[in-house]
Amino acid sequence: MIIDVWSDVVCPWCYIGKRRLEKALSTFAHKDQVTIRHRAFQLQPDITDTVSTTELLAHKYQMAPTAVKQMQANVCAIADGEGLCYNLDETLSGNTFDAHRLLLWAATVGKQDLLLEAMYSGYFEKSKPMFSHADLVSVALSVGFDADVVEDVLLSGKFTEEVIADRNLASELGATGVPFFVVDMKYGISGAQPLEAFTQTLESAWKDHPQIPA
Repeated sequence: MIIDVWSDVVCPWCYIGKRRLEKALSTFAHKDQVTIRHRAFQLQPDITDTVSTTELLAHKYQMAPTAVKQMQANVCAIADGEGLCYNLDETLSGNTFDAHRLLLWAATVGKQDLLLEAMYSGYFEKSKPMFSHADLVSVALSVGFDADVVEDVLLSGKFTEEVIADRNLASELGATGVPFFVVDMKYGISGAQPLEAFTQTLESAWKDHPQIPA
């Protein structure tokens, strides 16, 4: 059974959704037969600068900075309930295209989830940017990747077409935001739904999943 997960590394609800999916899988009887694939989705595909997230959200939603900080505090409280320790006061926003390229490459060496977890934790819990090549090499180094190999991937432009393809597929499936989970390309979950939604979807999808005769 394949679970495709569209997310962005700067989406606070995506990390929360990742944790809820993992909790649902921890009690799923067939978890050893589940493969999770990260799919690229950019919340700000046209952004060219690195800016304060608080300022970006204030401008985007026409909110006062104090209102944005309250909104972020509410998200932090929800994250805390999932065992995450968000610190959103100093986060920056920028273009995540290269981060997604690196994640898709990491899948080819069997370390996609390791890198994604490091990116999420670095960004949301340590306020580290994930936009420049230096940022991405640093986070990759922290989980054992070779700096020269990572730099070569980033400079090569590899996985550019795959990032665009993921974005287009999300659009075809009707996704307008993330996180967006699709099980076996049949069952969808939009947003960081409660744990029960993940559990129920997994069970329903498994009943429909082609079974291999014993």
